[in-house]
Amino acid sequence: MPLTPYHFGPGFFLGLVFFPFIDFTVVMIASVVPDLEPLAIIILGLPLPLHGFFHTYFGATIISLLLTICIWPLRRYLTKIASIFRLHQQSSFRHILPASLIGTYSHVLLDSFLYAEMNPLYPLLGNPFLNLVWSISIYDFCVAFGLLGFVLYVIRFYRSLSSPGKTETQTSPFD
Repeated sequence: MPLTPYHFGPGFFLGLVFFPFIDFTVVMIASVVPDLEPLAIIILGLPLPLHGFFHTYFGATIISLLLTICIWPLRRYLTKIASIFRLHQQSSFRHILPASLIGTYSHVLLDSFLYAEMNPLYPLLGNPFLNLVWSISIYDFCVAFGLLGFVLYVIRFYRSLSSPGKTETQTSPFD
């Protein structure tokens, strides 16, 4: 799904479901960062597959580590932005790294069902996930989980209004 917002849906849902354990803003960022690869290939006109190295689990791991290092000094700013939406968290390395991995790995998994040029299990060549699921089902999945994430967010938002003294980081989205 090059250059589409579809990856935000599962990222939004996973970020809220695992809110007490991972950094919400990082999982949202990480779920779309792998698409910088096809964007760069298109803009620079490179003769490379759109879904290349960074659309592998190995490449996604590298992205996750780099993203974790880059986000670490920005965590206070990201926390302030999330707080505007009543999603305050105390960010830490143990929340940022798993969020980054979940975001990038979910991106690679979803794209694996769609693109023949991908080698998600690199250094093994080939894409064993290709066409296991209809393409439209992947898009529907992303939209459905985005909607489910929105429902979880609305529930969380209204609960935070009714109990302003309750610390957001200590609650699960299902409390």
